[in-house]
Amino acid sequence: MTTTRLALSLALACSGLALDARAADPAAALSQLHVASQTGVQQTDALPQTWLELIGLVPAPTYDWEKSAFLRRRPGHPAPERPIDVEINPGAVDPAPVDQVGEIIPLPDRWRIMEALGFKHPWYDPYNQNVWKGDLPMFGDDTFLSLVGISDTILEPRSIPTPVGPQSSENPGANDIYSGIDQTIFAQTFLAGIILFKGETVFKPPVYEFRLTLAGQYNRVDTDDVRALQIDPRFGTSRDDSFLGIQELFYDYHIRDVSTRYDFDSIRVGIQPFSTDFRGFLFQDLQFGVRLFGNRDNNFWQYNLAWFRRVEKDTNSGLNDVFEGLRDDDIFIANVYRQDWPFLGFVSQGTIVHNRNREDEFYFDDNGFIARPSSLGGERRRTYDVTYLGYNGDGRVGPYNLTLSAYYALGDNEPGTFVDRSTDIEAGFFAAEVSRDFDWIRPRLSLAWASGDDNAFDDESNGFDAIFENPVFAGADTSYWIRQNIPLIGGGGVALAGRNSLLPSLRSSRELGQSNFDNPGVRLLGAGADFDLTPQSRVSVNVNQLWFDDTEILEVARNQGGIAREIGQDVSAAWIWRPYQTQNVVMRLSAAALLPGDGLESLYGSDDTYYTVLGNFILTF
Repeated sequence: MTTTRLALSLALACSGLALDARAADPAAALSQLHVASQTGVQQTDALPQTWLELIGLVPAPTYDWEKSAFLRRRPGHPAPERPIDVEINPGAVDPAPVDQVGEIIPLPDRWRIMEALGFKHPWYDPYNQNVWKGDLPMFGDDTFLSLVGISDTILEPRSIPTPVGPQSSENPGANDIYSGIDQTIFAQTFLAGIILFKGETVFKPPVYEFRLTLAGQYNRVDTDDVRALQIDPRFGTSRDDSFLGIQELFYDYHIRDVSTRYDFDSIRVGIQPFSTDFRGFLFQDLQFGVRLFGNRDNNFWQYNLAWFRRVEKDTNSGLNDVFEGLRDDDIFIANVYRQDWPFLGFVSQGTIVHNRNREDEFYFDDNGFIARPSSLGGERRRTYDVTYLGYNGDGRVGPYNLTLSAYYALGDNEPGTFVDRSTDIEAGFFAAEVSRDFDWIRPRLSLAWASGDDNAFDDESNGFDAIFENPVFAGADTSYWIRQNIPLIGGGGVALAGRNSLLPSLRSSRELGQSNFDNPGVRLLGAGADFDLTPQSRVSVNVNQLWFDDTEILEVARNQGGIAREIGQDVSAAWIWRPYQTQNVVMRLSAAALLPGDGLESLYGSDDTYYTVLGNFILTF
């Protein structure tokens, strides 16, 4: 800026004006301003109005605070207050009534401000303020009630290798390893929950919480042959069953706050949900226990200290059967989470889990099959102690979404599955899934490994097994391998892989059986993608290649040599539709096929492609 322009700008700045950069020659303008100041009104017609006001030739307009958009004040004086003119905003709400100046009639509590303003919603509307959904106090001014209702409907046609029982087949000429493979499953589950809690519910954790969730299920299964469902062939090829179970029943007490940011310690006692990791690889269930938990350092750290004793499960529904009592199976858990480590947006967890099992009695399920111990190897009553050391991570690393899980299991069996002496447990597990978002598409890669046992008769058990897994991984229950409970023919009522299970652990069942560390293990390499076609509609596809880690245990169990490692290719696709863009109404349709590899063909003597189709309809209130 030149000296002339700077001088003119300083002169105009006294009144808050600025020199227009597009004005004529600044030197000429300054000269005109000087002449005008000396001669009065001469030559003022060439000057802008604001310049004339500046030198006093034309009086400046008086400031009108009622018309100005900005309220000003003189130094040392309070700013003027413009009176409210209801005509300016005809739709404005009238002020709250007053008994006298300065005293406002109080509302019942701050939660009912919307009601006081005339906003009311029906009781069945879960999207707006609703006293039955915990949005308004039910008792006093800080005790809330929330009701939960869920309807879950499943229709599932599938094919699965079905063993033929001795002298039991209804199919002429079906003197073979397996009979008809087609089955149909229908299950209708209703859940009803009550949640009662006391607290401010905004930033501070509730003072206490009580929760009760009941689940009732009716299920029906149709098969092609007898003894596939129940040990007595007289019951035929179909089975109807119903059951009512208690899925949650706990009391949660807020012990204390340890910081102004509401870092806290709490304790929870009763049947409660818990997962040892982000994807449910080791233990994810609703079991009876005592759990101390909380956080520190503005929620950068979280911790859990827990003891669980497992509740017996109903055979056909998988729901908790509290009337059967508790199993002699204890789980002790200690873990700690660290936010934003080692990367911003990534959560790391270290965990120690100990499983103490003393179930050394014979137990038969409701269908007449032996559940504990499994009918595998020596079929001896067995106990074990196993400790899992684990690291789990979940979050973002740059543009990528990453999940990691690694476990090392060590302990002892008494006795082993195939030998009449104790064996040392030493096994490992690793899984990882990486994905990246490209607008409405998320492609992903999956990798998993669980060690298998390479010698059934030594003093080591090297097959990794979980406590109660429920993996959300590589397509989850859309995948045929993960969803279906494939029987091990000749294994005496033992499943090769359990329902909703990744591991080929050779248990009698995931719900009732004991962990088994003499198993073939698994390897998985998968690719998939999610396509968010609209906010309501998502399509997911997955392709997984599967192998056994080692087949020695299978060869011993089947008394069959030369079993190859390849399980096969698992191909699946799912469509999820949420018509209201919420989880209140969800429809899911999926289909999967397992194309057997050499290992599965040698086990079942067939290269048939196994399929499953799942229709799932969920309503939530």
